[in-house]
Amino acid sequence: MNKTKIVKFGNMECVHLEAGGYTALIAPKVGSNVIRLRDQKNQIEFFRFNPNNDFEKLLQSAEVWGLPTLYLPNRFADGVLKTSDAVYQLPVNEKEPYNNHIHGFLHKRSHTVTEHQADANCAWCKTEYIYDEKDEFFQYLPITFKAEFVFTLSANGLEYAFTLTNLSDKQMPISVATHTSINSPFVDNAKEENQRIIAPIGKRWVLNQRCLPTGEFIDLTEQDLEYKNGTRCPVLRNIDNEMYFAEHMNVNGNDFYGIVLEDTGSRKKICYEIGEEYKFWIFWNDKGFNKYFCPEPMSAMIDAPNLDMPNGVTGYTELAPNQSKTFRQHFYTLK
Repeated sequence: MNKTKIVKFGNMECVHLEAGGYTALIAPKVGSNVIRLRDQKNQIEFFRFNPNNDFEKLLQSAEVWGLPTLYLPNRFADGVLKTSDAVYQLPVNEKEPYNNHIHGFLHKRSHTVTEHQADANCAWCKTEYIYDEKDEFFQYLPITFKAEFVFTLSANGLEYAFTLTNLSDKQMPISVATHTSINSPFVDNAKEENQRIIAPIGKRWVLNQRCLPTGEFIDLTEQDLEYKNGTRCPVLRNIDNEMYFAEHMNVNGNDFYGIVLEDTGSRKKICYEIGEEYKFWIFWNDKGFNKYFCPEPMSAMIDAPNLDMPNGVTGYTELAPNQSKTFRQHFYTLK
């Protein structure tokens, strides 16, 4: 039977969803992070998860557990953020030699649960966060907005919708990502070396020593092509901010926009489908030997609003007052 309930995880309340053979655990107090997603039947642990975590541990490093949603994601050179009607100075929270602002604030805020229910088809949870002058970050980015999160669990896996609404009288910069932390290995008792990632990537963006785009994108090398042909193991080697245009591929005869992860020992797969609003993939694995890796979909390029390039290339957009935009993701398994 599909169900939802409020449960205690460590020293914080979370929302537990159960439906269609999957279970999910959502932590509203840590940015509505999906700190656990599991396919019970197939023994697949989607995200990096530790049952001994508590609120403080998760908040300290919220970027590398579960499914954290980032606004504003990745790096802004020297903390500068240029919009069409203003220039904002964000705090520089990434030290030398980078000297950037990184990852924003939304994934570390305490969100409000507005609904959690289940019916015969699915279980769902809705949360929201109102960003205004009560937030300490508002001194740097004085643009009021509402963030809404909808998580739906069913036999089709986890569907996730994230909506931003501009409540201010200014243009709201839009760049969104999830720092998706995939468990390694994601199949119980599997071998890390048997994991593969299949990603239909386009050209690669060149980053400088500060992990900022140079403005160049280049053809794929033989090593890059391992993503496309499914021979890349995403761990046991250092993958450090490899960034590409996202493209489509075919999965079981159907058009698919996302990536597929496979355990070659069991042939079990995770399908990670994203909406067209995400334009790029960046891959990172914390040096490769920490039992997780991060395929991160991004709606806009690193430092996008500051780049001297068309928005159609960088993915950068803005919301006018009272406008909204929704970003969608879908996780499920193939047997």
